[in-house]
Amino acid sequence: MSARLAGRVALITGAAGGGVILNMSSVCGLIGHRYTNETYTTTKGALTLLTKSVAARYGKDNIRCNSIHPSTVETAFVRELLKDPERRAERLGEVPLGRLATSADVANAAVYLASDEAAFINGAALAVDGGATAD
Repeated sequence: MSARLAGRVALITGAAGGGVILNMSSVCGLIGHRYTNETYTTTKGALTLLTKSVAARYGKDNIRCNSIHPSTVETAFVRELLKDPERRAERLGEVPLGRLATSADVANAAVYLASDEAAFINGAALAVDGGATAD
């Protein structure tokens, strides 16, 4: 989401009495990663700060803005990418829980952050990474 678009969404959402903006990012928006190029990590890092800026600016309008940062998600594309057992083991070795994220893991984080149970969470960067950023 661009800063200009975030402002427009916030104006519309604020006029409706508030709401929630969820930005989908990556664990690479929180940490550097030896297998990921700098362009990707820079972009995801910028999204992390955009989220915090929108949260700070529009919280007064009852608009919460948070970001979700999954690590590698088990998809058909990723299965193909990690079909080499050595490469897959290397990636799994980065995750203390010993598995890749699932689409349900990421969806559950989104549902929670959009819910009333998360009504006081604003400007957070939620890692959905099995502990990969815990080090």
